[in-house]
Amino acid sequence: MEDWTREQWEEQMASHERTAFYLYTPMCGTCAVASKLMDVTQQILPQIPMGKANLNFIEQIAYDYQIESVPCLLISENGQLREKVYAFQSVPNLYEKILNKSLTIK
Repeated sequence: MEDWTREQWEEQMASHERTAFYLYTPMCGTCAVASKLMDVTQQILPQIPMGKANLNFIEQIAYDYQIESVPCLLISENGQLREKVYAFQSVPNLYEKILNKSLTIK
């Protein structure tokens, strides 16, 4: 997953129907697990622009978007923030959240 600045994320939001921006901190154990889930999710949803950022380097976004904790996944739709995800649970859960529909596994 590519590292994005805030400006890159906002450009992606403006130019794509849907985007996902994963925020983490390097010393967070839960973030390490979430990073692996995000890597797999990105592989199965290559059509959705996804980026990541170390929240320590873009602190202002935490204030502006009222980020409560990490890991956090910001999902945008049509240029607007649609959802903040804190419980990453599983790849199917992330898939469903990003696409905003239920995943049927057969």
